[in-house]
Amino acid sequence: MRGPARPAPEPAEGVWRFPVPASEASVPRTRHAVRDRLLAQGMTGVRYQELVDDVLLIVSELVSNAVTHAAELSPEVTTELAVRDGWVRVSVEDGDPYRPKALESDTGRTGGRGLLLVKSVTLQAGGVCDVERTGEGGKVIWASLPIPPQRDDCP
Repeated sequence: MRGPARPAPEPAEGVWRFPVPASEASVPRTRHAVRDRLLAQGMTGVRYQELVDDVLLIVSELVSNAVTHAAELSPEVTTELAVRDGWVRVSVEDGDPYRPKALESDTGRTGGRGLLLVKSVTLQAGGVCDVERTGEGGKVIWASLPIPPQRDDCP
């Protein structure tokens, strides 16, 4: 006879920074570093799968945008991952002062919808996202997503 199931521990909290050169190779490198950190913090299993997938998509889009559009003014891009108070926040900082805007989905362009995708994924997950200026004249684009609550699957 088994005793009552113990709830799985909540993810460990913390803040991590991943500075990388503003180059295409930095997109998968940063995505893998963020994935490894999320898993090391305990975000494994079905409960966290959608959250981890969403965060990795957001990281890929934001780092790719920074590399594509800001590399001339920003030789380094820094991604910050924060896990705390029931939220995961990912932000990407670069030295370009230009504030990007999400393109509408009905434009005839084949690219340029990364920010629209980030906004859509973030809002669908119940999160928030925004762009802020840095004190050094650059910008930080961030998204915060809620950590899914523990479900009691017992009858």
